[in-house]
Amino acid sequence: MEKLTIATAQFENRSGDKAYNLQVIDMLSAKASREGAQAVAFHECSITGYSFARHLDRAQMTDLAEFIPDGPSIRKLQEIATKNDIAILAGLFEKDADDNLFKAYVCVDKTGLKAKFRKLHPFINPHLTPGSEYCVFDLYGWQCGILICYDNNVIENVRATRLLGAEILFMPHVTMCTPSTRPGAGFVDPELWHNRENDPTSLRLEFDGMKGRAWLMKWLPARAYDNAMYCVFSNPIGMDDDQLKNGCSMILDPFGDVIAECRKLGNDLVTATLTREKLTQAGGHRYIRARRPDLYGSIIAQPHTPEQKVVWMDKK
Repeated sequence: MEKLTIATAQFENRSGDKAYNLQVIDMLSAKASREGAQAVAFHECSITGYSFARHLDRAQMTDLAEFIPDGPSIRKLQEIATKNDIAILAGLFEKDADDNLFKAYVCVDKTGLKAKFRKLHPFINPHLTPGSEYCVFDLYGWQCGILICYDNNVIENVRATRLLGAEILFMPHVTMCTPSTRPGAGFVDPELWHNRENDPTSLRLEFDGMKGRAWLMKWLPARAYDNAMYCVFSNPIGMDDDQLKNGCSMILDPFGDVIAECRKLGNDLVTATLTREKLTQAGGHRYIRARRPDLYGSIIAQPHTPEQKVVWMDKK
């Protein structure tokens, strides 16, 4: 298939309310299908909610997590995909037979589970186990990869997924609008969200500034451009537990250009048609072919102890 139409969505999830979140996924999936999309992508932990998990103990996390593909949420996701005739990508917490816990992201269509990826760098809850492998799968004849949120900040992960054949990278996030050492970072006042109908301008200034979109645009286009791949970024909007997120779910082409972006201050989705010719026209295609691993292969592979702990910023 030379062309593929993809949708990316944003919505305000409810913490721990799988039934509600799946209802929104159903509604937005139906809308994406009506607009001609063959697949629709939602954010990290879009089924379960995300930030509230930092407060949960192991027993609570185990109760929240599900088996994949036999858990109820995956079965419901397949039902939604079948009804709306669309492939759906969404996230949740996973458990295995030994009660190991993972941050997972899946692709489901009417035939069942197409792909499952476990986050390589989880940190929202100390009881999560890091994933141990990359994921590349076929979707309508296109090779697709998945990396969740922080995984995309480690540039080797993106390049490795591209070298494994991925032409499209799904990048589900729950990000932006949190403090860090980066200048301009910080929380956005939830009152601006609650008052968005009366004063959308003040909220948009925060969402689009260095707390939000402006930071994202420092690095996200580079992932697409350097690797000559399509990047499908998904992020929630509104309150996620006690923290406000700014959405701006978007699709970037292999030139690093934004070809579709959610701009509503609320639940939204956008679609874009992906064409194969850009995969080889973009500069990153040449750069990959020009690589000299003989120069740096041993440098990249030198012994290294990964930093396991990332400090999660609580709102005080």
